[in-house]
Amino acid sequence: MKPVIFLGPSLPWDEARKVIDAIYMPPIKRGDLPSLPEGVRVIGIVDGVFMGEAAVGHREIIKKLKEGVKIIGGGSMGALRAAELTDLGMIGVGRVFELYSSGTIEGDDEVALIFNPETLEPMSEPLVNMRVNLMHAVKDKVISKNQCNAMIDELKAVYFPKRTMQLLSEISRQKLDSGSFCRFREFIEAKYEDVKRKDAINVLSRVGKLHLNVLK
Repeated sequence: MKPVIFLGPSLPWDEARKVIDAIYMPPIKRGDLPSLPEGVRVIGIVDGVFMGEAAVGHREIIKKLKEGVKIIGGGSMGALRAAELTDLGMIGVGRVFELYSSGTIEGDDEVALIFNPETLEPMSEPLVNMRVNLMHAVKDKVISKNQCNAMIDELKAVYFPKRTMQLLSEISRQKLDSGSFCRFREFIEAKYEDVKRKDAINVLSRVGKLHLNVLK
């Protein structure tokens, strides 16, 4: 049976299907895993719900793992749960997973965003994406570490549905002098990286490899 992948705003399904032929389902919520057919042996978790419905439970994932199902997480809710359940067999991939595992970030608000429930298109920008790009700007000497931390603190203080690229621009204008702001704006326009999207593709690739092993 094809692997099942829970995917939403991190990567459009039509693009995901170019990476792997799978059964694609909307962001995971509590109760989705027990409802899957018994023949599913590989599951990928990227996106999940954070508000309005209950998030996927740890026990649901653990039960599947005990049944011998391979579960790979990354990018968003999948990265958070993988970091929490690595010792129990869940496989984590990607930068977001690494940030959770190392303790650099905590809490689901780092990856939370709002999205169109019909098209699954994102309508806000996840903090983790902005955080990583701010860290890259420090590495490239576009901004200082103190400026980076100040902007992250401002972004984190804003309720996640209101976190947008426009907000990042406004905060950077407030926190940076004119020269630094211009350099930072140019950096964002030229080098901004969608970390969650990249991690989602990594999840798909890992699911594909594990699925082939299961079929052998």
